[in-house]
Formats: sequence, C-alpha cells, structure tokens
Amino acid sequence: MEISNQFYRDTWVDIDLDAIQHNVQKVKEQIRDGVSLMAVVKANAYGHGYIQVANAALEAGADHLAVAFLDEALFLRKAGITAPILVLGATRPEDVGLASRHQIQLTVYQDQWIEQAASYLNEAAPVLLHLKCDTGMGRLGIKSIKELQDIEQMIERYPSFEIYGVFTHFATADERSQRYADEQLVLFNNLIGHLKKKPKMIHASNSAATLLRQDALFTLVRFGISMYGLSPSDEIAPLIPKWLKPALSLHTRLVHVKRVKKGDKISYGSTYTAIVDEWIGTLPIGYADGWLRKLQGFEVLINGQRAPIVGRVCMDQCMIRLPKDYPLGMKVTLIGEQDGERILIDDVANYLETIHYEVACLIAARVPRVYWQNKKPKYVLNQLI
Repeated sequence: MEISNQFYRDTWVDIDLDAIQHNVQKVKEQIRDGVSLMAVVKANAYGHGYIQVANAALEAGADHLAVAFLDEALFLRKAGITAPILVLGATRPEDVGLASRHQIQLTVYQDQWIEQAASYLNEAAPVLLHLKCDTGMGRLGIKSIKELQDIEQMIERYPSFEIYGVFTHFATADERSQRYADEQLVLFNNLIGHLKKKPKMIHASNSAATLLRQDALFTLVRFGISMYGLSPSDEIAPLIPKWLKPALSLHTRLVHVKRVKKGDKISYGSTYTAIVDEWIGTLPIGYADGWLRKLQGFEVLINGQRAPIVGRVCMDQCMIRLPKDYPLGMKVTLIGEQDGERILIDDVANYLETIHYEVACLIAARVPRVYWQNKKPKYVLNQLI
C-alpha cells in the first residue's frame, strides 16, 4: 500500500478508482465518435477527491476537466495536472492573468467583463473563453442573440482572448418529461446559429442528457454525477444504463459498547429512551464529518445487520442500538455493502429529503479517503496531516 498520509481515527471513506474509470470508459463507448468528454471534478470531485479522481478520469479517456472556481483549477495545476481545465463559474476580471499563466479556460457571459479583464492582461498566450448561454436555468448566462453578438464583437477587439467554446446547462434533463429540456435545446441551437464562427467546443449535456439524449451531444459532454456511479435522479434511474458503478462508501468502527437499562436516555436532549435493557455502541463520526444530525433513526450496517442510530447525532460521535454485544473495533458501514446488505447513498439522501449530490459533497475533508485500484488499496489521503 502506497501511503501518502496515514490516518489516526476509525472513520474513513473508500473510493473505488476502478469504478470511476469503468464509468468513464462505458460512457465513452456510448457517445458517438468525435465527441469529447469533460470530467466534472468541482467540489472536491463531489466529495471523492480532486486530484485522485481527475487523474483516474484522464487515464480512462476523459479529454477535459471542469471545476466551479479558479481556485480549484489552480489546485489541480499545482498537483501537476496539465489537461485542459474549464472554470464553469464566475471568475473575477483581475484574476485573468492567473488563468492565462496556467492555461485555464474561463466562462464568460458579460461584455463588460471582457473590457475589465483585458486591462489586467498583458500575456502573449490567449485566454480560451467559453460563452455561457442561459436558456432556462436562470443562473449565469447570455439570454439574447444581441447579448451574444455584442460579446462576440467585444472579444474580437482583444487578441488576448479567443472564443473556444459555447455552452448551456439543462435544468430538467434528469426528469422523465423532457419538454423543458427540448425548449432549452431549441433556444441554444438558435443562439449558436447566430455566432459568426462556431467555436471548437459546443456543449450542453450534463450526465442526464449524456445518458438519455443523442440530440444534445454536440462536440463535448460534461460527465459529472454519473462518473461517480450515481443516477442523476431517482426519477430517471430506471431509464439510464445499468452499468454505472458507485465509487464511494463510508465506514467507521465501534469505539465503545455498553449495556444500558430500560429507561436510560441517550445523547443531547434525551430524545431516546431505552425501551428494554439494550446494547448501545458509540461510533466516532458526527455532523462535523457530514453525518448530519437529522440522521437520528437512520440505520447502519454491522455484521451484515441493520442497526438504528439512537439519540441525536453529535458533532463528532453518534450511537447505535446493537442486536447484541459486539467487540470494539468492529467495522460499521454507513454507506456501502456488508455481507449482501446494502445502504446506498440514495437511501441517505432520501432519509434527509435531499439529493445524493449533497450527501457526497457534505462528507468533510477531515474524513480520510482510502483510494482503491485493481481491488487493492493504493494510497490514503488525510488532509489533516
């Protein structure tokens, strides 16, 4: 085992890099020849790990990387990653020189940004820009043909800028009804049809559209949530390919076991009272790790059996009701599989009344990640050491 950093607590995340590479390779087989794949690794690769996931995706055939902010792109560059990187979100005009020096592609959607950014740029290498079109998401983007043409004309005035891409984002591609996505696609096609020159990279498809729609592939797709083996939504889960392999699982170990009497109370607020004499186990994971307070009553796996969380989840610990006395150090699975029983990240999300994107992103940086390749642990990332 190659260890970059060891860890000194009994809670960790396993990341299966083979699963990520499998998902990238399978989606590349599905999209037509000539369509590039952009691996979306923003938000610490959806909680899976920036550098490790980026490298695995590139090795599996991804052509580009996407992040949300310039800081994330610079972090990848400092790690030695040289692949094309696009910042999908807003970048301050005064930071354009950094983007130029590190060959980072930027998203633009305002003509005044071009003027402001140009005043900070004295670089020989052009900054590659992607024009963002708002066809119905309502976040960032160009909404009209006039706006698009104004920005295009403004960019032509500055040789330090080059329009390399144009893109939009679907708001409802992960729903069974594709009516609104159809409307967005019509608007996008209309907008790009009014550009003087079509950019090299035209992209609209997120994971859902990549898996479900051949008419929105253009020249590049952005593969995000499904690269991690997850369906874009429960609603379309029956419609997408069955080859997706989840990459993340979450585990901990028993650090204390005690016998409590009927009537004894557990945790803050005394919200749980033992109905009979019970075995209670303490786990070293809490809401500061992303295992939220609202998970009181949710079940985890121990010895292949389900055990409920009793009492309120604390900042760093939580308690479970055990079917019997178990030895200290016994493995407990919060997300993943044990002896044929499974708790999916979707199960956690449904209990929390949210989406699995949020659950994965909430797992804190202080929780060590163990990366697996070829079914062997490859290295550990502990961001506290």
